[in-house]
Amino acid sequence: MKCMNLYSLLLVVLIFVSCGSSNDASGMIAPTVNVSPTQVSATYEGVVTKLSITSDQEWTAFSGDACKEWVSCKTSGSIGTQGTVEVTVKANTSNQSREGEIIVKSGITRISIPVSQDAKPEEPVDPDIQVPEGYKLVWQDEFNNTSLSTPDESLWKYETGHGTDGWGNNEIQNYIAGSKDGVVCADVSNGTLKIIAQKVGDEVYSIRMNTRTNWKYGYFEARLKLPKGKGTWPAFWMLPDPFTSWPDGGEIDIMEEVGYDPNNVLSTIHCGAYNGSNGKQKGDGSYIATAQTDFHIYAAEWTEDYISFLVDGKEHFRYTNDKTGTATWPFFTNFNLKLNLAWGGNWGGAQGIDESALPATYEIDYVRVFQKNK
Repeated sequence: MKCMNLYSLLLVVLIFVSCGSSNDASGMIAPTVNVSPTQVSATYEGVVTKLSITSDQEWTAFSGDACKEWVSCKTSGSIGTQGTVEVTVKANTSNQSREGEIIVKSGITRISIPVSQDAKPEEPVDPDIQVPEGYKLVWQDEFNNTSLSTPDESLWKYETGHGTDGWGNNEIQNYIAGSKDGVVCADVSNGTLKIIAQKVGDEVYSIRMNTRTNWKYGYFEARLKLPKGKGTWPAFWMLPDPFTSWPDGGEIDIMEEVGYDPNNVLSTIHCGAYNGSNGKQKGDGSYIATAQTDFHIYAAEWTEDYISFLVDGKEHFRYTNDKTGTATWPFFTNFNLKLNLAWGGNWGGAQGIDESALPATYEIDYVRVFQKNK
């Protein structure tokens, strides 16, 4: 009988505990939260909308990691039982749709509200633009926006100053952000960009500018007319973005030329195994008789297997991935494009400089980026 009574008592206790455990394993009661609407959809242009929240406890809301750069949340009434979340979805400037989530949290309750946004529609390609076979145009600057007299800073950013050790090359110029003290070194007019190296007092002002967008693999081209004069050193090239280290991070020089050796244009790559400073180099050049008087198209096709360099559509150098590792092939991360006009330096000033060549103008008709169709 005593055994039976003990058994009955234990059974009653178990039933009591079971009936009170509608909460989680820790014993905390999960608040009831309702959200309306249960998802957010936006066009590529972006949207500002509101979520209505009811909860029996204090709550909060925030963007998930996947969309925190383009979705923001502003809560109101979160310390009460009813409130709202103002959701702002920024415009999507890419040609790819994107997804994320808004998280509404109260106590141990966590609700995910899906967020989706359309891709920006692809703009019709100008029929005059020759698109490489198998590729599509993904980025361009034609420098023909008549409302701008300097480069579009939503597309480009400047690097300024003398750099460390003259940007690693003992260059003489002082790079400026478009203009300084009334001196303009980045001029957009008549459908082209002019990068102008100018003597100002004891200094030479010039321009070094990078695309704000970066890419892994693609077909990169620019139509360029090179400056004249001993001391000039124009370039159209690429570095990792974000930058890591040199030379191990890699460098892709689509076009370089120095004024003391006019019309000889070079294309090279730099990496841990081949970087010039170790006595080993990978690159080649072409003689373009009118490089300083006419426009020519300089391009690089970069794939996971090779980088091909072309002038006016003709390949003049190819570097192949030997599959031995990053010392010879660090070209598997995103790079951005760079345009600059250096003055002097280890290569540009190797045979001296002639200041009578200043001002010197490096003219860019367009820069275009293509990537393979998926």
